[in-house]
Amino acid sequence: MRYVVGYTPNERGADAVALASAMARAQGAQLDLVYVVDRRAPYVALNPDGNRISAAEQAVLTAEREGVALVPEGVEATFHVRQAESFASGLIDAAREYEAGLIVVGAASNGLFKRYSVGSVANALLHASPVPVALAPRGYRRTEPVTRLTLAVGQRTGAEAAIGVSIEAAGRRGVPLRLVSLVELDAEGDSGENINAAHIHANTVLTEASHRLPAGHGATVEVAHGRTIEEAIDDLEWDDGEIMIVGSSRLAEKNKLFIGSTAGKVLRALPVPMVVVPRDYEPVDSSHQL
Repeated sequence: MRYVVGYTPNERGADAVALASAMARAQGAQLDLVYVVDRRAPYVALNPDGNRISAAEQAVLTAEREGVALVPEGVEATFHVRQAESFASGLIDAAREYEAGLIVVGAASNGLFKRYSVGSVANALLHASPVPVALAPRGYRRTEPVTRLTLAVGQRTGAEAAIGVSIEAAGRRGVPLRLVSLVELDAEGDSGENINAAHIHANTVLTEASHRLPAGHGATVEVAHGRTIEEAIDDLEWDDGEIMIVGSSRLAEKNKLFIGSTAGKVLRALPVPMVVVPRDYEPVDSSHQL
């Protein structure tokens, strides 16, 4: 099992490595730290005397040393340099080549601490990745194993790929699975009916999950509501070692990511990492699991 980590030698890169390490621990997954350089600017170029490397080559060597040093003991990691037209395309190409089950990136550097401000790289991945994408909030440094998975089940049917991935991931890791339905009270429709529909759908998913999880495995349901999605998120309690999983929008192309407006609102308010699963995503085998 392999996870591609979008590494840059800054705070965002450190956030990504920490999250990838936490997710890899219980899986025995290998991390592929991928440092993408501009295809149009060769990074290897010896000076004329043949003894001193270029500034670009030195930057790569420094990135490798600093990136690998962030990986905690007990987690296997390999550093790669890839040339691509964009950082996102380089990560997607790497995920395909390495048959990775996940791409992990950090949030944009101008976000609030423990909050998201999705930059161009994450945005591009959230519109094109064929594998799940994990987003680390700014300042994320926890590398201990994941302690709970929360699945956003919504109020309508669908998101089967995210449901399946969450059940399998919780079962393999041996961690509790929490099913959460978020209700925006200011949205159109009767608030009471919306809350009732959310309870019914969440419990339907829970019934399905109970049949697919190992015997005795913990799974619970919560319905959170507020005037806005952001208020509903704030109404929930979150573990330090928690990760939230959401499905991509129904507008997404088959086997591609595209987050809708609700997921975007969740992302802005969420205090824990988020994993977005492509529509109709089906892992090829265990090596492609989250």
